[in-house]
Amino acid sequence: MTTDTTDETIRTADVVLLAAGQVLLIKRGWAPYKGCWALPGGHVDTGETSLAAAARELEEETGIAVSTAELRKVASYDAPGRDPRGRYATVAYTATLPSPVPPRAGDDASAARWWPLDALPHLAFDHAEILADAAPR
Repeated sequence: MTTDTTDETIRTADVVLLAAGQVLLIKRGWAPYKGCWALPGGHVDTGETSLAAAARELEEETGIAVSTAELRKVASYDAPGRDPRGRYATVAYTATLPSPVPPRAGDDASAARWWPLDALPHLAFDHAEILADAAPR
């Protein structure tokens, strides 16, 4: 058996942050899916856990800080083709706030806002699937 070592998987983490029947989304400022809405998230840095990356990316992209103790793992997503840049695997986390906190877009997000769960825009990547797995309906 041979192993193809050229297909290196890139690790990311995403956050489904819920509050009062709403979910926090960011508008992507960069390709792929520039201008599309997505869950806050991004790359896991060297030496960092996906849990730590989720908390860091949430704060960098939305200005909202949630401790790693408040994040609960939803699932891992690694379907081939889930990201047009190549082989990406993400671990999704969720947390619930008592009420929405005003977000402040930052890092690679051009906007951040709360969306009602029953009136969502089209989401980038496989984020609709992740949200469906995380959000109670």
